[in-house]
Amino acid sequence: MSELILRLHEDHLPAGCPPVYLPAGPRALYVRRGGLMVESPLDAQSLDPAQARVGQEQVALLNGEEDTVLWRWDLTDARQPAGALPSAPATRSELKLEAPITLDARYEWLMRCDRVDFPKGGVALTHVHQGPGIRICDYGRISIETLGQRHDHPAGHAWFELGHAPVLAPTTEDEETRFIRCFLLPRQLKGRSSIRYVRPEDAAARKTQRYKVFAERYIDLP
Repeated sequence: MSELILRLHEDHLPAGCPPVYLPAGPRALYVRRGGLMVESPLDAQSLDPAQARVGQEQVALLNGEEDTVLWRWDLTDARQPAGALPSAPATRSELKLEAPITLDARYEWLMRCDRVDFPKGGVALTHVHQGPGIRICDYGRISIETLGQRHDHPAGHAWFELGHAPVLAPTTEDEETRFIRCFLLPRQLKGRSSIRYVRPEDAAARKTQRYKVFAERYIDLP
């Protein structure tokens, strides 16, 4: 088993700030507002609002002419402390959530970043996933019922799911709901859905949620 920490930061990069350099490590980046260029030794990718990237190379973040809000998930060794963007005093970072993760070393793993959309009053029926991860509500409101507890998450709130613990997730009747997710899955699931419904009647029922996978990459564990 490998003892790891998955952290979600919200980074604020002001317009025209100097480049920000991030070390190598499994990472997902999602642009909530603004836009930037991500340069690695292998490629360069422009990220507009509601776009994401997954990778593990060291990167440079090159912000443009407007402020950018970035959601950044980093998977690190549990001994690595949390921190703001390194050597970037013009920026501001908030740790939204961190969670310890134990991954079975008998598997090889991938990191996926995707989006889940619900209509008003939509619900994800009782289900499990094939790996753990951190979600954050983009807009609307979602309730997470798991392990005998219920927690409500409005826009900007993050939560952790173990994966193997069953979850029921109703959303608000007042507006549509969307959350962004980064989670770890066995590599055999590349290009495949990870959701499994606990009850046969739920597996056969009509589903209200819709998915968009932004990116997924095989990763090496820290």
